[in-house]
Amino acid sequence: MSDSLIGLVGADYVLIAADTTTARSVLKMKLDDDKIMALDSHKLLGAVGPVGDRVHFTEYVQRNLKLYKFRNNLTLGTHATANFVRGELADALRSSPYQVNLLLGGVDEEGPALYFLDYLASMDKLEYAAHGYCAYFCLSILDKYYKKDLTLEQGIDIIEKCITELRARFIINSPDFVIKVVDKNGTRVVRGLGSTDESKEKGKERA
Repeated sequence: MSDSLIGLVGADYVLIAADTTTARSVLKMKLDDDKIMALDSHKLLGAVGPVGDRVHFTEYVQRNLKLYKFRNNLTLGTHATANFVRGELADALRSSPYQVNLLLGGVDEEGPALYFLDYLASMDKLEYAAHGYCAYFCLSILDKYYKKDLTLEQGIDIIEKCITELRARFIINSPDFVIKVVDKNGTRVVRGLGSTDESKEKGKERA
């Protein structure tokens, strides 16, 4: 899978980064696709895969969490949300499976947590993770530099190291990445669309 999705858990936050390219076969269709959705104020869901399945499934999860809160006046925690997502993937697996791989990050009373889920409905709670071919390049960097209780600045630096390595080594060029963080204050964008010199040049060419 040419999509890139990376996540890690810090001292009191979760970082998720994703490339912004939408491609099919050898054709790039978009360079400004945000693949990280805010499910609510304290949860992020990064997804990679065919754009139809990715958009449909993430919107389905987001709306069902809102419906659950509306009906029960209760917000699901990160662990419960991960199990809900896994259940939906498992139910669809033998009928109309979603070809999506996911990283779910959230912060609640249990602290920060990152869950790795794939299209086969497997799930695991991890300190760091990656989906797609980028895992071949990034997992060694995450393994080398990751440690417990990283500050936000240290976490961003590790993610940037992964992005730099992808740009240097990966045959598929991803000109831009989005990085988002969730902590006790909620979700926010650390690095948004069009933040790199290369993506800005691409934008000028399209204009």
